Amino acid sequence: MALLPPITPMLAQPAESLPSPSTLARGLVALEQKLDGHRAIVFTPGGPGGRLRLQTRRGSLIQDRFPDLVAAGEQLPDGLVLDGELLVWDTETGQLSFEGLQRRAAARSRTAATLGVRLPAFYVAFDALQIDGTELLTRPYRDRRRILEGLFATHQLTAPWTLCPMTTDLATAQEWLETWTDVTGVEGLVAKRMNQRYQPGQRGWTKIRRRDTTEAIIGAITGTLTRPQLLVLGRYDEHGRLRTVGRTVPLRPDTAQQVAAHLEAAGPDHPWRGVKFSSAWGSRDVLKTTLVRPELVAEISADRAVDHGGVFRHPLRFQRLRLEAEPADTPRFGHGPGAPAD
Repeated sequence: MALLPPITPMLAQPAESLPSPSTLARGLVALEQKLDGHRAIVFTPGGPGGRLRLQTRRGSLIQDRFPDLVAAGEQLPDGLVLDGELLVWDTETGQLSFEGLQRRAAARSRTAATLGVRLPAFYVAFDALQIDGTELLTRPYRDRRRILEGLFATHQLTAPWTLCPMTTDLATAQEWLETWTDVTGVEGLVAKRMNQRYQPGQRGWTKIRRRDTTEAIIGAITGTLTRPQLLVLGRYDEHGRLRTVGRTVPLRPDTAQQVAAHLEAAGPDHPWRGVKFSSAWGSRDVLKTTLVRPELVAEISADRAVDHGGVFRHPLRFQRLRLEAEPADTPRFGHGPGAPAD
């Protein structure tokens, strides 16, 4: 029976390191580049008069917002279901843009075509769930990958359709993780077992994000001054304004004690007075915070998911206080996780 939307995609759980060299040497695991876009499943029509459908991770159909992809669906054969990542290229900045992708995903049909000119969409396929109307979910990854590569070769697919890079070579994977993640839109790797079938909704893959150490200023906390729970961090922009860049994961009890020993309540001139902070990037939930004097510098670990405004999209990991550092020593707002201070 042909697959129909919605399909719950297979997911990945985080890992701290690459698979062992012996696992890779035996050809048991493949590594794909992890791209910073929106997860999407593509369905091509099974008969005349149909049109390409584009499903989000949560099951919504959004093809009306991406008419350029729908038009490019003429390259694809009927009865095809692909899993992959939806990306947007900003023609003004000359790089991938997560913010542009969000604009397109929220656009109404009247503005979708106009946005598509400046922010064209691309689809990076990393799995084939169905081909020629034949469902592939129970086939091992090695078979699905071979079929996917054959699809691109046979139909000579070109942009906006792209085959996700994959390797079984440890040196190549390390190079991707260390250097390719310097490119906007590439944030790490995904490891997949060669003999693994596609498991909708299951976290059967693992994702390894590149993380860099950097610094930011503690401007607020949740909890109390004696028992801080997490830190809200900021950096100064070019005009000298303290801008929020993100928040940490909850502090460990011993770490919270160390931080609490140096916290001081904010004065009435704190630049964030009256500001509300969301609990997560893109969330409407508001954190209950206590402002502190923005004089402490925190060393943090951050991944590469940063918007062009300088806000980290994923929670940060607190490493330690940099008591010897001044707020002016931290990188400016808008710099990436690995950026040096000015």
